[in-house]
Amino acid sequence: MDTQSLPTDIKETVERALAEDIGNGDITAQLIATDTLAKAQVISREKAILCGIAWFDEVFKQLDNQVQITWLARDGEIIHPNQILCHLSGQAHILLTGERTALNFLQLLSGTATQVQSYVKTVSGTKACILDTRKTLPGLRRAQKYAVRCGGGTNHRMGLYDAFLIKENHIVAAGSITQAVTAARHYAAHLPVEVEVETLEQVKEALTAKADSLLLDNFSLPQLREAVMLVQGEVKLEASGGITKETIRAIAETGVDFISVGAMTKNVQAVDLSMRMQT
Repeated sequence: MDTQSLPTDIKETVERALAEDIGNGDITAQLIATDTLAKAQVISREKAILCGIAWFDEVFKQLDNQVQITWLARDGEIIHPNQILCHLSGQAHILLTGERTALNFLQLLSGTATQVQSYVKTVSGTKACILDTRKTLPGLRRAQKYAVRCGGGTNHRMGLYDAFLIKENHIVAAGSITQAVTAARHYAAHLPVEVEVETLEQVKEALTAKADSLLLDNFSLPQLREAVMLVQGEVKLEASGGITKETIRAIAETGVDFISVGAMTKNVQAVDLSMRMQT
């Protein structure tokens, strides 16, 4: 997918978020006269990568498409403390009702993109690409995978339907790596087949079985280097398991093609943003 291509489920995602927050009505916003107009600004309180503009805009579009929003920054850009990100104008009670849901999307996705970029920078100069995983917040996978791209990372498979990832339990249930790969080719020959391996012997078996790529699960640095030498570029290698910012550079320097990091989308710290309103 293109780095900036937007997911197709933004409307539905925002609908669910608004329903969750508003329920049968925002009773506090009812205290404001409906003809009261207001202007607002969204301000960044820290350095980060901006992400989530489309979700933010969709919140106010669904509440009242007359709300005007002017952005001064774009997704994927670095933002700084006290930077004004956008201006809003419209009915005051609409801005108040949408404030939290809109900021939730913007803060979460900016936090994801910011986290991703920190990993990408750490491996800069190596051949390794940073991959996301399926360890995403339920219902927000497409949004977070978009944020990964904005942060300079690369998307792995979207879900259980668009690529094979044959893991330990699949191998046990199928009987062997060879049998699992053969079954995958028979089931859907057009889809990529990746095999999770835990030993160098399994690397050899997966190579013989003609897997497209190998996930090296919790390999030590010497094992990673040996696996890189063993495959000689015949298949792509992905390192995974317990990856941290402290260890990822050394892992990248072994010569693996990809490093997958579940923490980027699972352990997200929201970026500190605020909305200031003036009537």
